[in-house]
Amino acid sequence: MPTYDTEIHTGGGGWQQDTPLTLTIANRDQAIGDGSAPPTGSTVTWSTPHAGSGSVTFFDEGSRFEGTAQWPGEGPVGYRGTLTG
Repeated sequence: MPTYDTEIHTGGGGWQQDTPLTLTIANRDQAIGDGSAPPTGSTVTWSTPHAGSGSVTFFDEGSRFEGTAQWPGEGPVGYRGTLTG
C-alpha cells in the first residue's frame, strides 16, 4: 500500500508535518493499493464523519500529491505528501 509523509498548511503557520497517509481503494480491480503509487493525474476525494474530507491529485508517477483537507471541527488546509518508499 502506498504511504505518504504529509504536511498541512494553515495559512499563517506555514507547512507543518502531519500524520502519514496510506491509500487503499479497490472495487472490481485494485484502483490504488496494489503496492504501487497512483498514476500521475489521479485524484482521490474522501468525506467521512470521523476522518473529515479532502481531495488530492497525484504527480510525478504518484511520488507526491497536492490538495486540500479538512478534519472535523477544523478549517480547511493545504495538504501535500511525498511517497515514503
